[in-house]
Amino acid sequence: MSQVTTAHEQAIAVYRQLLDSWNRRNAEEFASLFTEDGSSVGFDGSPLNGRTDIASTLREIYGHHQTAAYVAEVREIRDLAPGVVLLRAVVGMVPPGKQELNPAVNAIQSVLLVARDSALKIALLHNTPAAFHGRPQLVEQLTQELTAVLAAGRVVDAGPA
Repeated sequence: MSQVTTAHEQAIAVYRQLLDSWNRRNAEEFASLFTEDGSSVGFDGSPLNGRTDIASTLREIYGHHQTAAYVAEVREIRDLAPGVVLLRAVVGMVPPGKQELNPAVNAIQSVLLVARDSALKIALLHNTPAAFHGRPQLVEQLTQELTAVLAAGRVVDAGPA
């Protein structure tokens, strides 16, 4: 197996663990997937910097809100440099107590992973709304794609990567 394939498989595994830890509301596990100085930009633009900030903010969020569960489809994985991998995915969220995605919170996620001690860690997670202003057919298409992932019982579909 080539190093590229291994790095790409590792990136998918880390991403899957990230979303799974969010869905289980485990702030410490979520934060542990980042480099010590890693950053996350939330759906609303909120910046979180460093594992400590990420974990404490998520503990607060989980303590005060019922969070929706992620479902995702990986769209791209590519090497940017030795030991640096970019993973891009589309995500949808299932609100608590519901069975269907809420199209209003579909998003695009970009994850920059770097090699640290023979493992990939997240240096940056960036979320942005997939609103597709003026193109409602794209929102519907994305929601249908993510609904298929959800219907198949998967959190992350690795797609053609």
